[in-house]
Amino acid sequence: MALYLLIFAVCLLVVGGTVLILLFSRTPRYRTEPGQLLALFDKALRNEVTSTEWNIVMNYPIRHDDYLEGVRRRAQHVMQEHGRHWQIAQGKPLLNDAGRKELAALRDHLEAHHRLRQRRRGSNES
Repeated sequence: MALYLLIFAVCLLVVGGTVLILLFSRTPRYRTEPGQLLALFDKALRNEVTSTEWNIVMNYPIRHDDYLEGVRRRAQHVMQEHGRHWQIAQGKPLLNDAGRKELAALRDHLEAHHRLRQRRRGSNES
């Protein structure tokens, strides 16, 4: 009888602990930040990005920041217009020359916007 109660208590502890952990843990969320987009754009401009790496970031919607979502959509549009996925395996760039120019302009705009936001946050905290 003692063995039965011991096994029952251990099982109750394990199941109860698991239920408590599941109740109090939150769903993990991936938040794309401006620095991640800037790094991805830099890699794309240096011809170091793979199509898989590009698609992982660009095909995931950004719901927490409307501006970043707009940048993501514009980058997707650039890829649709100027992308050359099939040439990456041959060591050639992901984008043609016109696409790299558009992506560089988009990257510069994002960087300027990000710096302006950081300055505003810094002046509000002071």
